[in-house]
Amino acid sequence: MKMTAHAVPEAVTATPVVRRAEGAESDYVVYLDAKSAKRILWCGEDLIEEKLPAGTRVVYPKPPLPGLPDRDAAIEYALHHPQNMDPLPALLRPGMRVTICIDDISLPLPMMQTPDMRQSVLTMVLKLLAEHGVEDVHIIVATSFHRRLTAREMRRCVGKTIFGQFYPDRYYNHDGEAPGGIVELGKTGHGEPVRINRRVAESDLVIYININLVPMDGGHKSVGVGLCDYATLRAHHTPQAILGSDSYMDPGRSALATSCNRIGRLLERHLKVFHIEAAINNRMFHPSMHFLEKNEDEFTELDRVKFLTMQKGLEVLPRAAKRKMLFSVPSPYEPVAVYAGEAEATHGKILEKCFEQYCIPVRGQSDVLITGIPFVSPYNVHSIMNPILVQVMALGYFFNFYRYQPLVKKGGVMIVTHPLYDEFDPEFHPSYIEFFNRLLPETRDSFVLQDKYEEEFAKDSGYISMYRYGHAYHGVHPFYMWYWGENGRAHVGKVIVVGAENDYVAPLLGWENAGSTSEALEMARSHVGHSPSVTLLHLAPILMTDVLDGEAATINL
Repeated sequence: MKMTAHAVPEAVTATPVVRRAEGAESDYVVYLDAKSAKRILWCGEDLIEEKLPAGTRVVYPKPPLPGLPDRDAAIEYALHHPQNMDPLPALLRPGMRVTICIDDISLPLPMMQTPDMRQSVLTMVLKLLAEHGVEDVHIIVATSFHRRLTAREMRRCVGKTIFGQFYPDRYYNHDGEAPGGIVELGKTGHGEPVRINRRVAESDLVIYININLVPMDGGHKSVGVGLCDYATLRAHHTPQAILGSDSYMDPGRSALATSCNRIGRLLERHLKVFHIEAAINNRMFHPSMHFLEKNEDEFTELDRVKFLTMQKGLEVLPRAAKRKMLFSVPSPYEPVAVYAGEAEATHGKILEKCFEQYCIPVRGQSDVLITGIPFVSPYNVHSIMNPILVQVMALGYFFNFYRYQPLVKKGGVMIVTHPLYDEFDPEFHPSYIEFFNRLLPETRDSFVLQDKYEEEFAKDSGYISMYRYGHAYHGVHPFYMWYWGENGRAHVGKVIVVGAENDYVAPLLGWENAGSTSEALEMARSHVGHSPSVTLLHLAPILMTDVLDGEAATINL
């Protein structure tokens, strides 16, 4: 049976040899047989092909939801018909102090084609403010402990007109270490300190503009995390909070989200916050690269030529040139929903749309989960995917792309493809270098790292200076990235990496090396049994699985 969910190809060179699970799964789930084509996986900045065993289940992303037919009309409607709040114009008056906060460029990935959704929303919001005589307006990039955006990146986010009008005095990055720049508003009932950017705390109205690419963004997390300091971050950026989350990609089952909600509710007892959230579709690739979203058994001859051309072209380029090229191609993401108003009601509407785009029902967990790790994460835009970030992509994000229960069984095996090179960006990730080379050889235990070393890195004056005046992630950031993988580490029995260009990085992460996917599957068989069930998550674009009860098919290796 042909996988019908994708667009009908121009021509089909052979009858597809895939089948659906009878009455159990969706059109985006296929099972391979002996005649199935090789599957394409990201391996850092490269693309590889792997022949997977018959019986392997492959989960593909849904095709993009249609974008809003009129982006500006949708934004205007949301501002005038908000959720559980008065319309934005009714909240405005001459002489008031307004602070607009926007997400940084960690989302979407890669950056979207211009005009960025942030620019579209800002243009309409600023027009309303001007019409109502509001002149004291600042725009803050809610970077939290991410790196400061460069002036060029900030201009791209909002467009040259807004940039020219506000930068640098009234359009700037949040600074979680600025002396006197943070105000404490109290503590939650769980003792979490609620400390926030002073300009935000002293505003008559805060407007937060959010782009929601994955379900863990937006809602109360926006202000409470994006505009706080270390004291507030350390309340929930912990291995305890991660292990207390069934999946922090599902906010309804996340201890992290619960903490953020407590902080956000206290914040909004002190501040008036008008949230504007947009969901975008998963149209990640330029039309020339749409073949990356397709079932390989449905490739046309043209798809095959495009793939081979891209694969060979990447192979001959130096790694830095590959990154530059891949980051230079913006994604044609489109907004599929815009809502505004009170945090929880607005975010609830957006989550519905996110889950509609991403979630795919699958029947049963697998013994082995395979996925490629691409060149980009939220934390290496225009930079290097260092080993700590590969770890967080595998065990922090891709493992957690599920609702209800993990796609891989408890104690199962995760196989990832990545060169796992020992490279770090000294400008963006200086504390990562020390974390990797000094701390991981001593311990991979998140609780030991937290108790023994976290505060040392968090309060290191050199790292603080690079965060405040350079473009470095805060000194404590690699700890959070390691904690983010705790859910996966506690669940998965073994991680095997295919394609590593050295033999020492994987063991430092607690992983094992394999020379090929077939070798990795043989290693997995010795861990989980002779006839394992195997699932390939065909990322990217992003997808999530709704793992239902039942049994996945097994394979004979």
